[in-house]
Amino acid sequence: MQKKNVLSTERVKNRHDVPVFLQKNRNFAAEEGNCPHHKHLCFQKPRCIVMGRRGWVAPPLPPHSTVYTRLRFPALHMTLLISPYTTMKKILFITQEILPYVKSSQMAIAGREIPQSVQENGYEIRTFMPRWGNINERRNQLHEVIRLSGLNIIVDDSDHPLIIKVASIQQARMQVYFIDNDDYFFKRQMLNDENGVEYPDNTERAVFYARGVLETVKKLRWAPDIIHCHGWISSIVPFFIKEAYADEPTFQNAKVVFSAYDEFPQLPPAENFPSAVSYRSATPKAIAPKGIDLTQPEAIAQMAVAFSDGLILSTQNDALKTFAQEQNVPLIECKGTKADTPAIIEFYNKVFGEE
Repeated sequence: MQKKNVLSTERVKNRHDVPVFLQKNRNFAAEEGNCPHHKHLCFQKPRCIVMGRRGWVAPPLPPHSTVYTRLRFPALHMTLLISPYTTMKKILFITQEILPYVKSSQMAIAGREIPQSVQENGYEIRTFMPRWGNINERRNQLHEVIRLSGLNIIVDDSDHPLIIKVASIQQARMQVYFIDNDDYFFKRQMLNDENGVEYPDNTERAVFYARGVLETVKKLRWAPDIIHCHGWISSIVPFFIKEAYADEPTFQNAKVVFSAYDEFPQLPPAENFPSAVSYRSATPKAIAPKGIDLTQPEAIAQMAVAFSDGLILSTQNDALKTFAQEQNVPLIECKGTKADTPAIIEFYNKVFGEE
């Protein structure tokens, strides 16, 4: 049985010192029993774990989180109820396809069902996808968010304006942000063009998409706990999170999970890929220790895995599975349907360190 630490709360004289106190003492054991999902309390995010009187408010707790620790602050005449389940709360989904905006596919179904189901399990979510050229803006009621648009993103010394649009899936109570740009997405399909020919600049498009999402999340002032990437278009995100954005407060504590499907670019990356992917400390030099050859078609898939904290294999890909094992990246295999949500949430907890 875990040894319980004795906490002295008597020295806390100011209400504003409570978050500091909780952060310093974030790993003490629950005295009144444990949530069935967690063996200890972990105060990673005080903003979402405390509730009580005098202005302290927390988000609604999941139905199964019914065991709390009572923490009294005598000098403040205040008692806080602390839930062990609410430490990891915010999930950022960076997807490639979502129903009903594109035609049905395994990835589009996963892009719709997993965020919706995770949200229904008590998590707060944000969801992004590219504004592909085959998306009907009028039918799907997309509209531009002026306050988030206007940033110019430089990819290989070329400026590309970032346009952010938004729409809602009313039945799922989900809001979806769309990354748009005339050069990379306007009147263009996904991996291949109308004739089935692969776009030669797909790696550049992935770089722009990754930068566009992460810069927008910073503007939203919303710090995710888990970043769940879906599909090849999000492959560069894990690399940027671990290198270029590692010191950003928004992403400092985030863990990255990558879901791999059966669609990846088959062409080798363009010759300018090393310079296109370079941003801040995210350079080819940071990739080299992973043993990834940036001239090979599998490069961006390997980058996605090597810089992630967890891999969800939603396709049969023995080469990628072996690479993940060589990189010591935890993985699970599932199709990514609504029925897989419990396994995926359990994997989130494992990656986040709450098992």
